[in-house]
Amino acid sequence: MAILELKNASKSFGDSSVLKNISLSVEDGEFVAILGFSGTGKTTLMSLLAGLETPSQGSAHHKGKPITQPDPSRALIFQSYALMPWLSAAKNVGLAVDAVHSKMSGKDKAALVDKYMAMVGLSHAKDRKPSELSGGMRQRVSVARALAMEPEVLLMDEPLSALDALTRANLADEIERIWEAQRRTVVMITNDVDEAILLADRVLVLNPDGTMGPDVKITLPRPRDRTSLNDNPVFKALRTKITSYLMDVGIQAKSASKHSLPNVVPLHALPSAYADAAVSATEDRYLQFSQLHKVYPTPKGPLTVVKDFELTMQKGEFISVIGHSGCGKSTVLTMAAGLNPISQGAIILDGKHVLDADPERAVVFQSPNLMPWLSAKENVAIGVDRVYPKASQAERQEVVEYYLERVGLGDSMDKSAASLSNGQKQRVGIARAFALSPKLLLLDEPFGMLDSLTRWELQEVLMEVWSQTRVTAICITHDVDEAVLLSDRVVMMTNGPEATIGKIVEVPLPRPRTRKALLEHPDYYRYRADILEFLEEYEHGAKPKKKDAA
Repeated sequence: MAILELKNASKSFGDSSVLKNISLSVEDGEFVAILGFSGTGKTTLMSLLAGLETPSQGSAHHKGKPITQPDPSRALIFQSYALMPWLSAAKNVGLAVDAVHSKMSGKDKAALVDKYMAMVGLSHAKDRKPSELSGGMRQRVSVARALAMEPEVLLMDEPLSALDALTRANLADEIERIWEAQRRTVVMITNDVDEAILLADRVLVLNPDGTMGPDVKITLPRPRDRTSLNDNPVFKALRTKITSYLMDVGIQAKSASKHSLPNVVPLHALPSAYADAAVSATEDRYLQFSQLHKVYPTPKGPLTVVKDFELTMQKGEFISVIGHSGCGKSTVLTMAAGLNPISQGAIILDGKHVLDADPERAVVFQSPNLMPWLSAKENVAIGVDRVYPKASQAERQEVVEYYLERVGLGDSMDKSAASLSNGQKQRVGIARAFALSPKLLLLDEPFGMLDSLTRWELQEVLMEVWSQTRVTAICITHDVDEAVLLSDRVVMMTNGPEATIGKIVEVPLPRPRTRKALLEHPDYYRYRADILEFLEEYEHGAKPKKKDAA
């Protein structure tokens, strides 16, 4: 008999139907992952299993009995940590133990807390308060707290989505190890296809209309290593199958632009005669990083964060910079933007030294930093008005509307920034950057705050708009697939301090690129493996090695 069941369950809120006729059966000890785009009802489905909500139609059952309310036998881990900030990590876990095991002796309760703090690798941090822990450690405390309740079922609602890529991967490995040891029933909501395949016995997909999509059985042997899986044909086939389905049902066709781009000259454009004469001289060394260093003063003396960063880019080239947290990726980008002074060396763009900020270098940050009281159109217009001083108001408006339509906001350009979703706000940020007609586009983890499937959508948007402009671009990312998808070359940085370029991978895959096409390309996984192997080598704080020198 199944331990958890939904039978033709539907859920509506007012006139809005979120889930429609969902039937789901989870066996005792099974690990099930549920994938879907934002707004498909994944969290609502989890709330039905947890007893936080009841179906509008149909039913939910735990061990054959109707689920009508929350129960400690079904422990829920949320995306946010929800820890008591004034209590230590151990005492946060102890709250759950006290609530569920009230008849247990104090000694046994303490032993239970210690057991699960050790299981998540936090015995050394049990006396620290949440503010003293990293994001990954705080989420481990949440996992320990749920496990200490000793539930029959562990329900995990996007437990890793708020973490950076490396921390997320490490904690996913930890969850698999714990599950192997405990064999509790687990249902996990995720937006990450690789995470679902790595962890689950089955992967289910929720369709955008709230109906249930494919139910895919994962037959890969355990334990599963993410690096070796890269060469596994079964993994590749599963990844392609699930990704293709999600792309087909979730990503809408691009908005056809009603506006043409007017022939207006931006402020930072070169005079045409000079530009014509300079093309052959600057094309192959359009952007140069020459012996670039960044040094910060500290009480213990100078700290060299970036050392001898040396790179030449062609005009129109798209490069991604990847590496572990703290390797100086964003430091290099902010120096290129003119937002961070150069300690030593030089950055030369189109024959001129980069000395300070200028709209010829447009930056898209992880957070788009919009004026919340202005509309999407008004936010983009701020830069356009400055960059096209000789254009008419109508021509400037055409530039603004053209790029907002290109990023899929043709119907939302008059909405206030405050009313937009995170994904829509980042679309405005991308439109604003392209509308500046920059010589250099700098992207600092532009999709880092978004769930995996929303990232897919915006990566497609970015590629589509970039293909129209072919602006020279540098993208900082933690995401290996994003780097391969977007780039002509992937630049990998060694760990800091004194971080430098460790390796460069050429990605000569045909353009225009789509995620579906790349998954089927015979060389795609080879480029992916090159980057994964480099990141694994430097994962545990390894220092630069001479053999890796660029």
